[in-house]
Amino acid sequence: MAKLFINERNKMGHINPEIYGHFSEHLGRCIYEGLYVGENSDIPNVNGMRKDVVEALKEMQIPVLRWPGGCFADEYHWKDGIGPKEERKKMINTHWGGVVEDNSFGTHEFFELCEQLGCKTYVNGNVGSGTVQEMSEWVEYITFDGVSPMADLRKKNGHEKPWKIDYFGIGNENWGCGGNMTPEYYANLYRRYQTYVRQYHADKPVKKVCGGANGDEYYWTKKVMDTCFEMPQPPAAHGYMDGLSLHYYVVPGVWEHKGSATRFDENDWYKTLKKAVFMKELVERHGAIMDQYDPHKEIGMIVDEWGCWFDVEPGTNPGFLYQQNTMRDALVAGVTLNIFNKHCDRVKMACIAQTVNVLQSVILTEGPKMILTPTYHVFHMYKHHQDADLVESFLEGNKMIGTDQDCQVPFLNESVSVDKDGCVKVTLTNLSVSEDAPVEMSFMSLVPQEITGTILRGEMHACNTFEEPEQVKEENFNAYEVTDGVISFTAPAGSVISFRIR
Repeated sequence: MAKLFINERNKMGHINPEIYGHFSEHLGRCIYEGLYVGENSDIPNVNGMRKDVVEALKEMQIPVLRWPGGCFADEYHWKDGIGPKEERKKMINTHWGGVVEDNSFGTHEFFELCEQLGCKTYVNGNVGSGTVQEMSEWVEYITFDGVSPMADLRKKNGHEKPWKIDYFGIGNENWGCGGNMTPEYYANLYRRYQTYVRQYHADKPVKKVCGGANGDEYYWTKKVMDTCFEMPQPPAAHGYMDGLSLHYYVVPGVWEHKGSATRFDENDWYKTLKKAVFMKELVERHGAIMDQYDPHKEIGMIVDEWGCWFDVEPGTNPGFLYQQNTMRDALVAGVTLNIFNKHCDRVKMACIAQTVNVLQSVILTEGPKMILTPTYHVFHMYKHHQDADLVESFLEGNKMIGTDQDCQVPFLNESVSVDKDGCVKVTLTNLSVSEDAPVEMSFMSLVPQEITGTILRGEMHACNTFEEPEQVKEENFNAYEVTDGVISFTAPAGSVISFRIR
C-alpha cells in the first residue's frame, strides 16, 4: 500500500500555465495539413486554420505556442512569409524532407492562429543564418505601433495594429543545427542580438529566451551563464535574458535506430520511462548551475522541446517525423508534467514537440479526419494545474520497479496543486506494465466533500487510429472510498489519474 500525503496548506511555488505549452515547426504536416489548410480548403476552416484542430486545442487550454522552429527557425527569413501569398518566395526546407516551403503560413497567419486559440505567442528568431537587422526589424514589424518602415509595411500588408510577442527566442539549438557554435561564441552573439530585440511597449514586454543546452550538456549552461548573466538594469527585467532553454528527447534506442512507436516490449517500456524520469535530474542539475548566478530564480528554465522521439511510421517520409502515440507516450507525458510542476520555481515554460502530426503529437490528422492521441488526454486531464499553486506532497512506500537493474523507475509519480478557490488538484501515474497500485491519499486539514476523478488507461500498446479513434480516452473515475478523510483507491497498471477535491 502506497500512502500519498498532501499538505495543501504549504505552497511550494506557482505553476505557470506556459508549462503546458506546445511547439509548431515547419516540419512535415505540423503546420500544413495539421494546423493550417488554407482559406480555399474543403476542410472546415476559419481564415485557413482548421476548425476541428483549433477547437480541440482550445478545449485542452493551450497556453502558448512556439513557432516557426526548431531547426527551421535558423533558416527562416521572415520577409519571405508576408505580403500577397502568390508573391511569397518559395524555398526548400533543407532540414525536414527537402520539400518546397511556399511560405503561405507566415507572421500574419501565426498571429491569426494564436488569436483563434487565445494563447500566448513564442516566436523564434534566426541567429544561425540571419542578421541582427533582420531580427530587429521583425520585432519592429510585429510590435511597433507608430510611424516606422516596418510598422508601415505591416499596415500595407493589412494589419493596422501591432501584435504582442510574449516570448522571443534568440536562435535555436545553436550547438547543432542552429550554427554548430561553441557556448562562448553563441553567448556573445546572444548578447549582441538580444540588444536589438527592442521593447517598444513598457506594458507589453517581450521576454527574451537564450538558447540553452542539449540534454545533459551542463557545460553549455555554465559557459552561457558565465557570459550572458548580468544583473538587471532598467528597463530590463532580468538583465540580458528572461529564460534559458533546455531540449531533451526521450529516445529508447540510439539516434540511428530509435525504436518503434508501437512495436515494443516491457523492457522498452521501462527503458523509455526511465529516460523520461531522467528529466528530473536534468532540471535539478541545470537548475543548480543557474542558481549560482540567479539564486532567486528570476530567470526561467524554458524546456521548449521535449517528448518521445521514435522511428517514423513505416511508409512515411523520414523527414516528416510522423509517429503514432500509445499509452507509453501518455505515461511519459504524465511523468514529465509532474516533474515540471514539482520544479515550477525554476521551470517557467515548456513546449512538447510537436503539436500536430510530428513526434509526440497531441493531435493527428489525415485529410479531413482528426484524432486525439493519448498524450492529448493527459494534457486535458492536467490542464487544471495551470495557474495553480504547487503544494507539498510525498509518497511513502513508493518502490522501484522494472525489468532489470538498468530499467528501474518509481512505481508511482505525482504532483499536487491548489487553485485560488481552494480546490486541490492531484495527478498520479502508475508506471507499471502489469501491477495495480493500492493508494491511500490523506491531507493536512482538508476533509474531502466533493471529488471528481478521471482516468486514462489501456494496454501498453493501445493507441487511437483513424479507424478506431476512441480506443484510449479520458473516462470518469469513481472507484474510490473515503474513510475519516482518507481517500482510498487502486491505480491500475499503466494508468494516469486526475482528481479535483474540495
